[in-house]
Amino acid sequence: MASISSLGVGSNLELSTLLTQLQTAESQPLVALQQRQVSYTSKLSAYGTLQSSLGTLQAAAKKLSDPALFQGVKAASSAADVLTAAAGSAATAGTYAIQVTQLAQSQSLVAAGQASTTSAIGSGTITIDFGAITGGTLDAATGTYTGAGFTPDTARTAVPITIDGSNNTLAGIRDAINAAKAGVSASIVNDGSGTPNRLVLTSSQTGETSSMRVSVAGDAALQNLLNNDPAGTQNLKQTVAGQNAKLTVNGIAVTSASNTVKEAIQGTTLTLLKTGASNLSTEADTAAVESAINDFVKAYNSLQATANKLTTYDQDSKTGAALVGDSTLRNLQTRIRQALTTPQAGGPNDMKVLSEIGVAFQKDGTMAVDSAKLKSALASNLAGVSGLFASATGSTAGYGKQLSALVDNLTSTGGALKVASDGMTASLKQLDEQYADMKTRVDAKVERYRAQFTQLDLLMSQMNSTSNYLTQQFASMQSSSK
Repeated sequence: MASISSLGVGSNLELSTLLTQLQTAESQPLVALQQRQVSYTSKLSAYGTLQSSLGTLQAAAKKLSDPALFQGVKAASSAADVLTAAAGSAATAGTYAIQVTQLAQSQSLVAAGQASTTSAIGSGTITIDFGAITGGTLDAATGTYTGAGFTPDTARTAVPITIDGSNNTLAGIRDAINAAKAGVSASIVNDGSGTPNRLVLTSSQTGETSSMRVSVAGDAALQNLLNNDPAGTQNLKQTVAGQNAKLTVNGIAVTSASNTVKEAIQGTTLTLLKTGASNLSTEADTAAVESAINDFVKAYNSLQATANKLTTYDQDSKTGAALVGDSTLRNLQTRIRQALTTPQAGGPNDMKVLSEIGVAFQKDGTMAVDSAKLKSALASNLAGVSGLFASATGSTAGYGKQLSALVDNLTSTGGALKVASDGMTASLKQLDEQYADMKTRVDAKVERYRAQFTQLDLLMSQMNSTSNYLTQQFASMQSSSK
């Protein structure tokens, strides 16, 4: 059977154009479905944007709902080069005169010099324990004690360190001590002498009770190098004594094994940097509360800006944003506004509305902060501001708690925004199914048109061929008769 390579060739008709026009006409319902898909997708995306803005507002509200925010205390040192301080939730307001007379430091011991770091010394077991050196006198020149005692720190367990043929050099001993994590840092210092390589042991912790006692079981050479008992044989030289930090707080003597001194002042941690004097003040951290309230107002205004953007109507193009006229958004805005304008319960002297701290609604629906009024409220009645936003566990009072709970209600299962989003998702799924079904039907109909047009084209081609043949035959007959 003859075939047509291009639709319309056989008949000289614009069948291809006609088929395209028919396909376009049949596809109009698909276009309408696509437009609805675009609209629903835009709406679903808008709900997602709205939920993100609500999440930001909820985070700001949750911060204000925590009573601990309003109990914060900040500490300020008059001499930050002498000490710094950090106040915790248990700190209270006060002023303190502090005199640092001694910093805590770690004990450091040094061994006799060795000609090489890679020559074998001896084998055995090194045990380092910690404690306090008591009594006696220290010879600063030799770095050794006379008549001293050693009181072990029973809270710390000594770690045995094995020295054998694999690590019996000075470098190997250093590495073995460090690998044992025994509370000691080992290093080698070259002093430039004839036997320059000297093993240095430094306690990892500061304080008097972190002084070291080193005992060696094994070869005499290893014992002679490292055995060191402040109350007995001392083969190591003490170059730095382990000592506690010493300070006075308002004239009261305080000692600490570390330069980080906790609870000398209740709820406050001091970090000592050098000897000297400093005045420390601790006071309520109203700056953190002020910042949190400003962040809350910004988050609310950002939500309003998002809502306005999603409901804008362009008069020129006659097009509206995704949520123009959307009841879910209107309901959401109304409920949040109502929550923030409903007075809090409380006694006659308690704060009940946001305007009392300088936070007020504007004509355009946003909120504004009167910074001077807010600062005044925080300075004069921090507890009242706390009650306005936060409450103890089990209570639902406070704008922070109430708004956070409202956002949960709107966005959780069964909530207005969640229901609207799920509805859009379900509608999009239905539209996808409708589009697929309709596309199948349209494609089938177009293929029927194509088959019919092909048959028409082939029939017209055959008829044209027959016409041409007959014309030729008539012409030939006329020519023969002449």
